[in-house]
Amino acid sequence: MEEIHFHLSRQPVFPSKIRSVLHRIAVRTQRTLKLADLQAVEALGVTPETYGTLDYGRCQEIGDAAAFLGFDGILAPSARWPCQNLILFSESYGPDELQVVESAPVDWADWRARRLEVRKSALEAD
Repeated sequence: MEEIHFHLSRQPVFPSKIRSVLHRIAVRTQRTLKLADLQAVEALGVTPETYGTLDYGRCQEIGDAAAFLGFDGILAPSARWPCQNLILFSESYGPDELQVVESAPVDWADWRARRLEVRKSALEAD
């Protein structure tokens, strides 16, 4: 959600008529590269200054190397939200291996309010 919000927020005006749907998908991975935290990402040459920016070069190189080595995806810390992201390499999965478990419309105004609360809590914790 935060990744999509980030890109939508880069537009001069946040789209007000966009209709988004969030899908929860079940998948079983076999060989996933697990990067536990930002230190693991840094050890692969990604600087903290560029991790949350649009400079995807080094991250794409890591993804290319992981795919070449036979990984089916990467589990890595989100650059924009306190969670882990599962990045699946689409060529590793057929349509029958991905199952939509549930779907729900996205309320972007509600998401922005939730986002502010999470960020506020994180600042208070520091």
